Amino acid sequence: MTCHVAVVMDPIGSIRIAKDTTFAMLLEAQRRGHRLHYVLPGGLGVAGGEAVARIAPLSVRDDPADWFTLGAAELRPLRGMDVVLMRTDPPVDGEYLYDTHVLSLAQDAGVMVVNDPRGLRDLNEKLATLLFPQCCPPMRVARDPAELRAFVAEHGQVVCKPLDGMGGRSIFRTSADDPNLNVILETLTGNGRRQAVAQKYLPEIVQGDKRILLVDGEPVPYCLARIPQGTDFRGNLAVGGRGEGRPLTDRDRWIAAQVGPELKARGIVFAGLDVIGDWLTEVNVTSPTCARELDKQFGLNIAGQLFDVIEARLGRRA
Repeated sequence: MTCHVAVVMDPIGSIRIAKDTTFAMLLEAQRRGHRLHYVLPGGLGVAGGEAVARIAPLSVRDDPADWFTLGAAELRPLRGMDVVLMRTDPPVDGEYLYDTHVLSLAQDAGVMVVNDPRGLRDLNEKLATLLFPQCCPPMRVARDPAELRAFVAEHGQVVCKPLDGMGGRSIFRTSADDPNLNVILETLTGNGRRQAVAQKYLPEIVQGDKRILLVDGEPVPYCLARIPQGTDFRGNLAVGGRGEGRPLTDRDRWIAAQVGPELKARGIVFAGLDVIGDWLTEVNVTSPTCARELDKQFGLNIAGQLFDVIEARLGRRA
């Protein structure tokens, strides 16, 4: 069964293919004989009441010097696609949400969208953890800096972050006696205009911020522990953390069992859970990464697992 697979992603010419999970998905789709299509950045829209996109034929190669070829782009209805992979990185801002509405129109026309646009709208990656309070450390979400300051006073060491960030950007470790606490909270909340989240600091971060990948609600049996380096408390690979693959612990599997069925019910086919120590800290649904690192360390094919699910669902539709 040959499928037409379109991808909505950040500019393909600027990715690092050795670490890019979207690229792994494209390689796997092409290996299976599917036809690839690239939605140009900003290319989604609506015409005549249906979802359209500026789309170019795409081919990919696992060559860091020359990894893709694009054909001529044209404006086409998305209903001509079998699958759309929505893989744009945060922030989940107004433009991102508008794109999910366009993709909902495509979904209504029979296109499979991975992940489900409604699930992407409903599951903020920081707030989604609150659906699973049994899995989470103490957290506080507020606009008022005074409320966040009170949480910091209660818990001592705290991590504060925006609700729409990624890759470790704008994440602060702070405490009640931090002379910069007020300015941190004022900056994150825009002086009380934006929601921000405060989370009890987990010292287990020194052993790594674990990324657990879920495919159709089921965990990959290994995680990537992203270990902070030097004096930086953040383990994110984007800010210099070191990735170390590990088997899932019993607690990791328990967390995945708590979260996975809910994500599957919401149409989230591919997700990444962030776990520090024994605690869930984020639920990543927009463009979770770390598949290529785990594939390399453990001889896996995580994109293959994903396309097994996609093809099975398409087969049921036929």
